[in-house]
Order: sequence, then C-alpha cells, then structure tokens
Amino acid sequence: MANGGVGEEVRNKQVLFRDYVTGFPKESDMYVTTGTINLRVPEGSNSVLVKNLYLSCDPVMRVRMARVTFSGFSSYTPGSPLTGLGVAKVLDSGHPDFKAGDLVWGVTGWEEYSLLSGIESLRKIQHTDAPLSYYTGLLGMPGMTAYAGFYEVCTPKSGEYVFISAASGAVGQLVGQFAKLLGCYVVGSAGSKEKVDLLKSKLGFDDAFNYKEEHDLDAALKRYFPEGIDIYFENVGGKTLDVVLLNMRVHGRIAVCGMISQYNLDETEGVKNLTCLIYKRIHMRGFTVRDYYHLYPKFLETVMPYIREGKVVYVEDRAEGLESAPAALVGLFSGRNVGKQVVVVARE
Repeated sequence: MANGGVGEEVRNKQVLFRDYVTGFPKESDMYVTTGTINLRVPEGSNSVLVKNLYLSCDPVMRVRMARVTFSGFSSYTPGSPLTGLGVAKVLDSGHPDFKAGDLVWGVTGWEEYSLLSGIESLRKIQHTDAPLSYYTGLLGMPGMTAYAGFYEVCTPKSGEYVFISAASGAVGQLVGQFAKLLGCYVVGSAGSKEKVDLLKSKLGFDDAFNYKEEHDLDAALKRYFPEGIDIYFENVGGKTLDVVLLNMRVHGRIAVCGMISQYNLDETEGVKNLTCLIYKRIHMRGFTVRDYYHLYPKFLETVMPYIREGKVVYVEDRAEGLESAPAALVGLFSGRNVGKQVVVVARE
C-alpha cells in the first residue's frame, strides 16, 4: 500500500506530443523535456507509481497521433507525454494488486517515471527467465497478436502455404515461427536484404523476398507459391493485399492485423480484386488483440517452453535512452528497424 507522507521529488524526463500529425510522422512531432515527479502515490489514491524500463514502438501509435474517430482508440493530447506499452518496476502503490518491487507490463507513459491511474492493462510479470524487454514484444502485445491472429483467426493446418508481409517485424517474425512449428510452408516479404537474410537464416522461414526489388509482385508470389496461398497474415495493406487476393487458394484465410502502408496517407488506396473473396470463398477477417487477452495464460503456457528450448527466437532493435525514442518511433514507417523496436529507458 502507499506509504503516507511526502515522497522524494525527482527529475522526470518525458517525451511530449507536439500536435496532431498528417502524413508521415517526424521527430519534430515530439519533443523531450524534463519535469519533476513525487515518488509517492498520493494519499488515498489507488494509483501505481512506476519506474519505466522498456518502451515499445508500435505502428498503432501513428493512428493515435491523428484526430482519432475509431471506437476504442483515443488521440494523444498535445503537450502531454505519449503513452504506449512498456515494462516497468513498481516503486509505490495504492492498489491492493500491486506492491513496490513488482515488475509489470502494460500501458505506461513515455517518461522515466509514471503515475498510473488506469491500471486495467497492467499485468504482473511472473516469468523473469526471459529478457524483460520481451514483454514489449514476444511475451507482450505483439506476441499475443501473432498467437491469436494465427491460431484463432487463421485456423491453420499442417502443410498449408502461409505468406506473411512485414515478416521481420514484431508480429510477423513470430507468426512465421508458429507456422513452421505447425508444419506449414512459410514465405515472408520484407524491405531489405538484411531482413530477408534474417528471415531465412535465423527465423527459419522456408523463403523470403525483398518486395522493393520485385517489379511484379504477382509474378513473385506465383514464383514462391505456384500452388497458391492458404493463409495470408496481413500487416501492410494496399497493393500487396490486392495482389495476394489473386494468389489465394479456394477457402483461403486472411487475417488483417495491420496496414502500415496506409497509415500515413491522406487518402487510403483502393483494393480492386475483392471479387476473389467470392470466387475463392476466402475468409478475410480483421482483428485486434484486445479481444483475445483472455487467452494470455494459455499463450504463456505454449510459448515459454518454446523460448526455453530455443524453438522460438526473437529479434529486437534497441534504441538507448528516452532521447532516442522519437527517432525510433518514426523509423518504423521507413522500415529502419530490424525486428521489434524497443526503447531502453533504464535496465533496473
């Protein structure tokens, strides 16, 4: 419980949101400043005071930088810190479920210390035999997204043909490994030679290609999937989705996880080949991870043994220090990151 009395007042470095964004986000849409914070939870409050250790850079944060009208998403407030998923250590607590010293993951502020009142998203970290930063990725929201999207939405079977776009990203790299563990044939697309090599050498994909080097994406997909695609895990949208529709097999499934190619456009691109959904009886379904968090215990039971046995590996791209956070977030949209983009605020 919170200790009475006045706590220590300390400096608190923060990344503040400047103003609503149109087009591609820029580093200048955020700025780093230093405020102060009291290291005690206010008397009578059920808030939790945390020291932030790792922050997650996620494409959905771009959605919140605009004036949001979608249900379930709220815009950032100009002049306030960005918020997102992170890993933190509890320093003081007025909430019965948390105590000083607990390690947690969930929604926190882009700052050194956060006083969190909305703690519905906070989860205590039980397994500390994996790197703590994994709770921004493999063991956090992206891991749950890959697990729910692949197993629940795609209803996969061994031997099926699986295509994943943005395949070296936080979610894609895991979907590919889950598919391989199930006995599927897996091909991924990514935006650089380094990422393609990573997919083939470290992440165990059967094949991969650099979409920037393919002048005819349709021909590329026919080369890698002469029999067609059973499952497409959609992370990018736009022209890729349009061409994939032509190459789906009858009764194929498309899990629509993200459309990063569309987030920065004033007007999103149209998709012309939707009639394929009819002729091929394709099941195409959008989802967000928030509908599947009830499966988190089952997810951990599945994934922790894979990690311990080395059957699932995870690639992170770490940016050091809060000052590096704006560049790390913006870099997602030019594909600068290799693997899951994490910002290291503090290590303990």
